[in-house]
Amino acid sequence: MSKLSLAYIFQQQQLLVDQHFQLPRVEALASDLLLHTGDQVIARDLLPDEPIPPGLQLVPIRQLLQFWNTQQFEQASRAVQLLEWRRNHKFCSHCGTATEAHAVEYAMVCPSCNYRQYPRVQPCVITVITKGKDEILLAKNARNTKSQMYGLIAGFVEVGETLEDAVRRETLEEVGLKLKNIQYLASQPWPFPSNLMIAFKAEYAGGELQLQEEEISDAQFFKFDQLPEIPFKGSIAHAMIMHVTQGTPVADDTKTWL
Repeated sequence: MSKLSLAYIFQQQQLLVDQHFQLPRVEALASDLLLHTGDQVIARDLLPDEPIPPGLQLVPIRQLLQFWNTQQFEQASRAVQLLEWRRNHKFCSHCGTATEAHAVEYAMVCPSCNYRQYPRVQPCVITVITKGKDEILLAKNARNTKSQMYGLIAGFVEVGETLEDAVRRETLEEVGLKLKNIQYLASQPWPFPSNLMIAFKAEYAGGELQLQEEEISDAQFFKFDQLPEIPFKGSIAHAMIMHVTQGTPVADDTKTWL
């Protein structure tokens, strides 16, 4: 009798779990993506017409942050990003030939020209900005029309840019402010769709708030003890805000890897 594998089974950004938000164990298939050989952990896509097995449910990955620790979420993040990468690289970007999965590496290999396509991440900077000893800049995303949640300034790193340059540019573009004392804090894999959030803290150096209206609908400096609705616990934005306002750590220094 074959050993059952712990399975990350996704339908887009939703993961199949039981009523206690635990992963199922299933018999591995040849088409599965192997995550850990020794532990027999696999990832696979649940097709739209496939029935959900009894006792299981599809739950958005974001929701699982409330019930899982950092390591569990990052493993799920890795699984969904690898599935997305494999799904999007079925053909060679050089010659168009159907690709094949490498036997050992995470690589989609072209049997015709031997070009290899590896998983890639998109670096994003996210910055917590303070003013004086007790004020923090929070901004409301213009696309967020369903809540009054305020978050941090964030954006993609552009080609040829340093991370610090990206922090300065995004802040200037979105809210019109200049910064000083930019410092690295931590990072978090973020599978929406395949980002690496790189966290910084900085201090207000000058300028008046001028909003990039297609991105930001409101931005204000809030007193530490008068915060509006902020991002949910488990997100790096929440950890950064708590770090500045309450002195809690941003990085999970107690993490141990499998």
